[in-house]
Amino acid sequence: MASSAHKKDPVEAEAKAAAAEAANVARDEVYESNAGSAPGLTKLQKANAQAREAAKSKWHDFMVDVWITPFNEIEFGFWKKERNKGKSRQFTTDMDVFAEIVEYGERTGVLGYRKELWDTATGMDKRLVFKLFSETLNWRASMDLMLARSIQQTIGARGLPVTSFLINTYDDDYVVTLERSANKWPLMPEHFSFFIMEDGTPRFYRLTRDFINIGGDYTLIDQHGETVGHLDGSILTIGGKWFGTVRGDHADPRVMMVMKLFAGMIVFNKAVRRHVKALAYDVAAGRVEPGLQRQESDLYLNPRRVR
Repeated sequence: MASSAHKKDPVEAEAKAAAAEAANVARDEVYESNAGSAPGLTKLQKANAQAREAAKSKWHDFMVDVWITPFNEIEFGFWKKERNKGKSRQFTTDMDVFAEIVEYGERTGVLGYRKELWDTATGMDKRLVFKLFSETLNWRASMDLMLARSIQQTIGARGLPVTSFLINTYDDDYVVTLERSANKWPLMPEHFSFFIMEDGTPRFYRLTRDFINIGGDYTLIDQHGETVGHLDGSILTIGGKWFGTVRGDHADPRVMMVMKLFAGMIVFNKAVRRHVKALAYDVAAGRVEPGLQRQESDLYLNPRRVR
């Protein structure tokens, strides 16, 4: 019969188990802090982990500079407007270039909006359409105010203006919907949200106006609640100037385009809210007969319809 000296002490066994568990936790923390060094990972997995960690330390910066007059080198003069129109079918005759995009000290693009649709039209014909062009005036993205969707959301929010935009980029199979949140308390910051598709999986983002801001500052937050970008508005300019930055691992070209278009939209944000709120009120009161332009109607078409 075994002596009592050889019997396992339950207290000692529990202590050893706890020590082993603590050692495993400590080891995992070391591996996590040294991305890609954990055993069992392939070289490709290690390289990807190290690349993700490196990307987090890099930030992609840009600036959106809004001009106060139309007298700029892009569209000054009739002949120049016609030449621009010839470069891209997206550059319509009523396109008004109002801002430039500067990255790393060089102009990389311009923003324009359809002036007749916004400045001249009224009622359901009045809507905001942005275009993003490269420096050589090749079309890169469009951002349309979706009146029907905006009015629907505003009526559902009991009159709180909920603006909805559809963003179409030149090289993506998916469109991006950017919407103002109806969860808005008086004097509290507004929020916008959107998502992009990556390998069939959605990645969600929120743009929230900073609680304390003067120049129209917004923070980009990902689906995990991490701050991954920012728009810093400058009040020391007449037209408007926004300095944007996006963390490297989130600097997808579509996210960058959304940020640039959104910065341009901030100039019109208050007027767009007033327009949508007034339209929703008039539609509900029966003073306006809802009608959509063909360009907006086409954006609602069922992609699975029989053609």
